Amino acid sequence: MHWLNWPNRITLVRILLVGPLVICLLNLNSGWEGWRKIALILFGVMAVSDGVDGYLARRLQAQTRVGGFLDPLADKLLVTCAVIILAIDATSVPGFRLPNWVTVVAIGKDLLTVLGFFLVYLQTGEFLIRPRPLGKACTMVQLFMVFYILVGPSLPRNVPNFLSVLSWLASGLAVATLADYVRIGNRFAMQPGAGLSMGDKRERP
Repeated sequence: MHWLNWPNRITLVRILLVGPLVICLLNLNSGWEGWRKIALILFGVMAVSDGVDGYLARRLQAQTRVGGFLDPLADKLLVTCAVIILAIDATSVPGFRLPNWVTVVAIGKDLLTVLGFFLVYLQTGEFLIRPRPLGKACTMVQLFMVFYILVGPSLPRNVPNFLSVLSWLASGLAVATLADYVRIGNRFAMQPGAGLSMGDKRERP
């Protein structure tokens, strides 16, 4: 299978690691500190692999449409699972509970983006997968927010809690990203002859 190259294999491993990470997150308050540390290690491996697969795809000229789909899917699975679990009292990190509204905004943005994706397809019969700078920035801040929550209990007590700032920043970027996707999607739908647009770093020109 030509699509099963090394960059895509790394992406698939990142997707598979979502399961073990979720198990660790669900056990954060079980009384064993190791769950949080393992979650941090898994999260770090997934974050590094996100950069590695993109680098290899460009270096080996191994961009594929499958990779262009799997790469953002892995990020969305990670963010969605994390923001849900970390916002629930029973599974949140003590002192670093994620506000419910942050979860609603993050998931709402992804759901509306997927809905728009299919509406554009129904209108044009073509798929539009075009990562945007705002979308990448939003994902980066969301991932850093999750990392900050997980590492929070290990920070010195005199370090201010920046979770509120990160929550507003991540949510603001999510809203701005959704508005940007709506604008691009509407423009693409108005030009049905534009063809398949795959501007992702993982996609062949």
